[in-house]
Amino acid sequence: MKKLFLIAFTLITVSSFAQFDRWFHDKTLRMDYVHSGNDRNDYFTFDEFYEEPFWGGSKTNLIDDFNYGKYYVKVFDKETKQEIYSRGFSTLFMEWKTTNEAKITDRSMTESVVMPFPKKDAMIEIHKRNKKGEFEKCWVKDFKVNDYFINRERRLEYPSFDVHISGDPAKMVDIVILPEGYTEAEMGKFIQDCKNFKESLFSFDPYDKNTDKFNIRGVLAPSPESGSDIPADSVWVKTLLNTRFYTFDLERYVMTHDFKSVRDLAANAPYDQIYILVNTPKYGGGAIYNFYSSSVSGNKVSGKIIIHEFGHAFVGLGDEYFSSKVAYNDFYPLDIEPWEPNITTLVDFDSKWKSMLPEGTEIPTPIDKNAPHKIGVFEGAGYTSKGIYRPADHCLMRSFLTNEFCPVCKAAIQRMIDFYTK
Repeated sequence: MKKLFLIAFTLITVSSFAQFDRWFHDKTLRMDYVHSGNDRNDYFTFDEFYEEPFWGGSKTNLIDDFNYGKYYVKVFDKETKQEIYSRGFSTLFMEWKTTNEAKITDRSMTESVVMPFPKKDAMIEIHKRNKKGEFEKCWVKDFKVNDYFINRERRLEYPSFDVHISGDPAKMVDIVILPEGYTEAEMGKFIQDCKNFKESLFSFDPYDKNTDKFNIRGVLAPSPESGSDIPADSVWVKTLLNTRFYTFDLERYVMTHDFKSVRDLAANAPYDQIYILVNTPKYGGGAIYNFYSSSVSGNKVSGKIIIHEFGHAFVGLGDEYFSSKVAYNDFYPLDIEPWEPNITTLVDFDSKWKSMLPEGTEIPTPIDKNAPHKIGVFEGAGYTSKGIYRPADHCLMRSFLTNEFCPVCKAAIQRMIDFYTK
């Protein structure tokens, strides 16, 4: 029986790879565009198609069925209309739409989506969630495989180096680490900080049980000056990726609007996830699902910042805290079930961790100080103290007072690792 199972598994895997080879080349197509609007509406305008030399994603799980993110990119073969690739994602612009500034002004931000490079003409669709939380098609762009305007220029070309390599990128979770605010003289420090990143990631459950399913690479790309912008302190430094503190006027939120440079620099290695290490001891970080992560490298809690932010970008985990200052307004409408796997409004709790609860669990669940990691339904999450619930009293997605993820987050992390590696 075991032999028959192995034969069947091998045949399924071979068939899946054959599907990839039918539709795609082993490299990346990137579609750059500009996302514009305000709190009430948004729209997309095309920039360019760009060819990247590597494809770091799965060659078997081409269709994303997690239903995570605020947006979805879907790729269809032009001739047969068959869906051949999809991924959910979120963006910095999506977050900006919930700020006070978006009520009084319009903005534009550069964004992009990546996919395996189609062998034939394709149709690329962007879908976004409507006010009911349901996806609807909002933009379509045709891709012609013989279009001579596809940009094949290598911008921000730098050498990459191995931090932790386990195998074929198609069968691993591939992380590329980008240096921000490291000068030429600080490249040695960046290499060490990448090693520290690896040690931090693999010191937390369940990543520690999956070290053989990850590849981590760094890119040796120096900045003219050291550090990152701190606008409120009139600190402006020349860096490669133009990160800054005070994103949305929140001091600890360290992000960049220069996403095109982020993609250009990441293209030096195969990747599923982009992680920016910012060379400063000042506390800060940020991450957006299937967009990018950032965190400072020199703070005393940098290891926990790394693991928390990676939970957002890689797994789509939501913030479980509710008392810290944020820039958002009504980020989670209480009449819609959040898409994040670790928070709920109870509108559709059956789709969340209800099956993991011990029989007889009280909902909402009262706090038990003697069992901080007990699984339940605890009120307070998603930046609000009422109407949104988290799975445990303590979790790394809530605070750094603990050293572990709650059981729901651990399960979500494992599911995502399996998606990229099985």
